[in-house]
Amino acid sequence: MFDPTKPIVTLTEAATSHVHRLMARADNNVIGLRVGVKTAGCSGMQYDVQFATEQKPFEDKIEQDGVTLFIDPTAVMFLIGSQMDWQEDKFSAKFVFSNPNEIARCGCGESFSVSTPS
Repeated sequence: MFDPTKPIVTLTEAATSHVHRLMARADNNVIGLRVGVKTAGCSGMQYDVQFATEQKPFEDKIEQDGVTLFIDPTAVMFLIGSQMDWQEDKFSAKFVFSNPNEIARCGCGESFSVSTPS
């Protein structure tokens, strides 16, 4: 259930640092990142992070440590309370979400599912 006291998304220090690096290399018209979810993968949903050049209607705007995130309004209910991190290892580098709403994640970790309110 929606909890208005919980932030939709927070960023770790690693995520904040990486977004700052991305923004430094981005085109001048990029004003932040857009975070959403899309239907994909074997578990049903995937996180979607893209550059944003404008705030779209009904998007929530989150500002943390000099980083601006725009949250797709169709994703809010799936993201509430999530933490966005940046992780790198020998084989990959990607944003990783810790989401209290997830009830399952596929074996490869690329998609997830959430419980739906009854």
